[in-house]
Amino acid sequence: MDDFGPGTRAVEEHLCSVCTKQGKTTPATTWCSVCDVVFCEGCLQLHNMMPGLCDHEVAHLSDHTKTKVKRRFMCKIHRDEKVKLFCKDCKQAICTICCSIKHRTCKDVDTIEGMTPLVKEQLTSKIEKLGINIAAANNIITQRNSKIQDVKSNSQTLKDQVIKTRETVMRAILRKEKKLLGDIDKATDKQLHELQADIKSKEIELQLYQQQYEFTANAVTSNCEVDMYAVYESVDETSTNNRDTDNRPAAGRVVLTHDLDKLSKAVDELQLGEVQVVTDVSDPESSPVLHHIIDCKEDGDGKDPWLIDVTVLTVDDIKVTVVTDCSNKRLKTYYTSNFKSFDNQLLLCDGPWQIAKLSDSQIAVSVPGSKEIVAVNVTPGPVLLSTIKTSKKYWALACLSPSQLAAGTYKQSHSVDILDMTGRRLRSINTGVIGNPDHIHVTRNNNLIVSERVVKSLVCVTSEGDAVFTYTLTGDRALTQPRGITTTSTGDILLVDRDSNKVIQLTKSGQFVRDVLTQQDGLKGPRGVSLDGDGLLYVTSDRYVKIFKFYRR
Repeated sequence: MDDFGPGTRAVEEHLCSVCTKQGKTTPATTWCSVCDVVFCEGCLQLHNMMPGLCDHEVAHLSDHTKTKVKRRFMCKIHRDEKVKLFCKDCKQAICTICCSIKHRTCKDVDTIEGMTPLVKEQLTSKIEKLGINIAAANNIITQRNSKIQDVKSNSQTLKDQVIKTRETVMRAILRKEKKLLGDIDKATDKQLHELQADIKSKEIELQLYQQQYEFTANAVTSNCEVDMYAVYESVDETSTNNRDTDNRPAAGRVVLTHDLDKLSKAVDELQLGEVQVVTDVSDPESSPVLHHIIDCKEDGDGKDPWLIDVTVLTVDDIKVTVVTDCSNKRLKTYYTSNFKSFDNQLLLCDGPWQIAKLSDSQIAVSVPGSKEIVAVNVTPGPVLLSTIKTSKKYWALACLSPSQLAAGTYKQSHSVDILDMTGRRLRSINTGVIGNPDHIHVTRNNNLIVSERVVKSLVCVTSEGDAVFTYTLTGDRALTQPRGITTTSTGDILLVDRDSNKVIQLTKSGQFVRDVLTQQDGLKGPRGVSLDGDGLLYVTSDRYVKIFKFYRR
């Protein structure tokens, strides 16, 4: 075995090991490969005079340099004996004495020379494996560090959402406060107006009383019979009746009526949100829990909705669910803002099929019946941007790049056409057993995954058409009618199998993992599937979109 010479510490310091123990700092000049000790010239002479040490191999030290020396492979038990054998039974390098004493019953003993190539080969293989493990560990550490940043960023985002929700609630409370204060001012102003009008009336009445009082008093004090009888005959007796009390009802009092217990209970029950740890659907230990249901049946629909595809966009911090309703020729959007639910529709000239996400707020939708692809801006309501006329009917549609679309043909020599954003065909791709794709999904590395219900298969190819895998099983695992496709953050594939009412999870290489959702989870005739940024899974089921969260069991 080859090994480097003296230890790093000794070489760096270049001090004699023996002198160092005596408190001296004598420079070392040589190194004994057996003792693994550095010596000065004087201590080396003593070393070489010792009977058991004189035949040790000694190397000279060069300045700031380690000299590679063939070290003698000596027995750890019999230190003067060279290791010449290897006991395969005990997996131990031994000398001849060890072999004759402790290993005499062992059956498989080889020479060191015969074993060294095998040992070196195995160690070389181990180095390669360790290199792979090191690279994998570094990759995992990098991913975990990235995940830490994501977790911190997500935490701040969630806190901002809580603050925003609180501000929304506070605005609602302030609106109610403003209304109550306005009602109080309105009622008070009305009361004050009535009281001031009453005072004005009484002041006029008081002036009349004072005039009558003076006129009557002057007539009485004048002792003139003419004046007295003139006043007496003109005065209405009812006008002189004593009015100590006002028989009209007293002005009302403004009061505020509220149920403090009910208000306190409402505040206690108020939920700004709920903190949950949601796992990724690709985690085999996760289980689905139904989170929400969107009913896509609208008042203007002439037929029951036939939902083909679903996708989720985030527009101005609002999560928007977009679905294609083929039977009603509509593109529908659903979202919630300020605790209110909204839905919008875009009527098309024929039934829409698959949705291709172009950006955070823009999508392209295939309309095969009219040989069109429509570009739509989600604001969050759907707004038609443009209509692309195509030479063929395209059902399946996906975004390959910002300037290219992958579109599934029907009964053509090639099953997928690559189009530019004007609908012009750039090239075509053959997808093996699939001739008429129902759905297309583009992975993060730009591979195309296509499904077709007729051949009951799922095929993955590169963007140049090179085969990656084909998923076609028989027996219990056989596909019945493969439809919508999406991929998880880890690259796993989620495939809708319509007739079996399932969503199936596959590895990125097309190996079966598990049934993620089944009929027991409430699926009925699923077709479209999508994942949002929070890990929620959206699946069309009959006329509904069912949204699932995933938790560790």
